[in-house]
Amino acid sequence: MSMPSTMQAVLAPEQAGADHLEISQADVPACGPGQVLIKVAVAGVNRPDILQRDGLYPAPKGHSLVLGLEVAGEIVAVGAKVSTLMIGDQVTALVNGGGYAQYCLADQGACLPIPEGLSLIEAAGLPETVFTVWHNVFQRGQLKPGEWFMVHGGTSGIGTSAIQMAKAFGAKVIATAGSKEKCDACCALGADVAINYKTQDFVESAQDATQGRGVDVILDMVGGEYIERNITACATEGRIVQIAFLDGPKAKVNFMRLMLKRLTLTGSTLRARSDQMKAELAQEVKQYVWPLISKGEIAPQIYKVFKFQDVSHAHKCMEQGDHIGKIMLDLS
Repeated sequence: MSMPSTMQAVLAPEQAGADHLEISQADVPACGPGQVLIKVAVAGVNRPDILQRDGLYPAPKGHSLVLGLEVAGEIVAVGAKVSTLMIGDQVTALVNGGGYAQYCLADQGACLPIPEGLSLIEAAGLPETVFTVWHNVFQRGQLKPGEWFMVHGGTSGIGTSAIQMAKAFGAKVIATAGSKEKCDACCALGADVAINYKTQDFVESAQDATQGRGVDVILDMVGGEYIERNITACATEGRIVQIAFLDGPKAKVNFMRLMLKRLTLTGSTLRARSDQMKAELAQEVKQYVWPLISKGEIAPQIYKVFKFQDVSHAHKCMEQGDHIGKIMLDLS
């Protein structure tokens, strides 16, 4: 197969809005040791892409300036020291950038096979959410069967995955969302309780659902005033995991409750973590989550698929916040 030297790609503009996203010509990247080159069929659109576009989440040093953190497609080249993958393999991958392009580099350890029965569109919607949920809810949050789990933003890509994964591993699930339609969607995915945060106090509702005991693990992407309220909503020995701050990273907090309840407050980002860490995470996901996806017990929720040239509309769709599940870019 003859490889082109250039490709179409969406570079992160300098702190510009969705209307300034443009498809440009860029060099096709060359594989380094341990890397593969994927001909991208589908890329996922995620909140960090919006933040990077707005200058709030720059790519780590040495990583691609092209937007996009997850892809699915076919491997067309492999670098030295690649031992587990071959040209022609179809994979989905968590990447450090570069997904909004016809060709994208991925570390071999962050690539996984397409789960049985899934399309490339569905598979491309898995890595960013499933890796994030597994690491934060199950590794950091140590969610156990029978415990109460609460996720804010239940109809986001992260939220829809978190609900299904928590239920699949035996937890009782509370989800918050901003409309009756979204709350109904959370329940359809397996949530035991769905709370409309615009009309209900999620702290009171969580206490009611747990008979006053509180929630064992909370996954929060809101921050701001939710930080204090999460502490109040937690059970003794509860764990709060922070993965984003849509309402800001600062809050006035009464830490006495943290101490009295013996809570754990933690958080993480994946993008800047080592290739080795992501490879180990991928293997756990493959072992524990991929079989459930193949059985249909966990299914990626695809809200809308945009053509590559409509990338601006895809970003606007995410910013509007009406989506239930994943927004995707079709590059095929």
